Amino acid sequence: MSALFQPFKLKDITLRNRIAVPPMCMYTAKDGLINDWHQVHLASLARGGAGLVIVEATAVAPEGRITPGCAGIWNDTLAEAFVPVVNAIKAAGSVPGIQIAHAGRKASANRPWEGDDHIAAGDANGWQTIAPSAIPFGANLPKQPKAMTVEDIARVRDDFKAAARRARDAGFEWLELHFAHGYLAQSFFSEHSNQRDDQYGGSLENRSRFLLETLAAVREVWPEHLPLTARFGVLEFDGRDEKTLRESIELVRQFKQGGLDMLSVSIGFSTPTAQIPWGPAFMGPIAQRVRQETGLPVASAWGFGTPALAEQSVKEQQLDLVMVGKAHLADPHWSYFAARELGVDKASWTLPAPYAHWLERY
Repeated sequence: MSALFQPFKLKDITLRNRIAVPPMCMYTAKDGLINDWHQVHLASLARGGAGLVIVEATAVAPEGRITPGCAGIWNDTLAEAFVPVVNAIKAAGSVPGIQIAHAGRKASANRPWEGDDHIAAGDANGWQTIAPSAIPFGANLPKQPKAMTVEDIARVRDDFKAAARRARDAGFEWLELHFAHGYLAQSFFSEHSNQRDDQYGGSLENRSRFLLETLAAVREVWPEHLPLTARFGVLEFDGRDEKTLRESIELVRQFKQGGLDMLSVSIGFSTPTAQIPWGPAFMGPIAQRVRQETGLPVASAWGFGTPALAEQSVKEQQLDLVMVGKAHLADPHWSYFAARELGVDKASWTLPAPYAHWLERY
């Protein structure tokens, strides 16, 4: 029996299988407002059979967008636009999730196919970025961010809380906090980007403070019976990974104590000089270590997009959920393809009748 196609229960939510579509930015919103593109895109992924579909990184404040085309949830109008998306995902049998985020010093960038670099100074489409310290990321993102005041920190923490409340009211049943990829939360944790000398910088305790405070604020408004998760970069591939991983695991233990239900294990992306060993399922053993040492269920992405690897990662208890991104862009019905490839009985997966009739007949 396929491990990948076993149901997965977390809190009061049961996924029909262990396949999740991770948040993938589409960069097609206008002033944070999603549109028909998102409706069709996300509904098609849900119809394809994944157990969980997570909406792209959605900014908690206007300055938290990666690009001008990023989705937002910083007011009620933006949140209401997600209701039809939520309904479409649920109608297709998947669980609707959303990732809320703040891009920090990586914000105010051009869309990837338009340069993937910071918007030039003086261009009205750009804006002032913020970060723990006034340290640019470098490489294609050279803009110097404004070092956040304690008041700025409190505001953004409250922005996350308000975004979580709006996501709850829009009907989402799975919430992911974006604490990874060199964006704002990760940059508080990383010594590459945080050189503060107050209660938010220096020691592990201080560098963890913004993340833990944000989790606590969100926990106040997110329903206890629904999964509250985070994506977090547990290492940087910068030559000091064992130290970073030990610190990350300690922080994840505190996440668990603070009410986090699951961790999507990822990479920090806090320095452009990282030497990442890209390869099939290369994050699997790292995620397994986090799982074993913290007791939290884990997911991960990066190279799990073949059915055999996805199956193996769950069967060997490296992952509880497999995040399959680019393969779903190539084939929204990747779950169906995986089921056929793994010889899964039809009773264990679903496909809309208008598709199933023809795909199974010939």
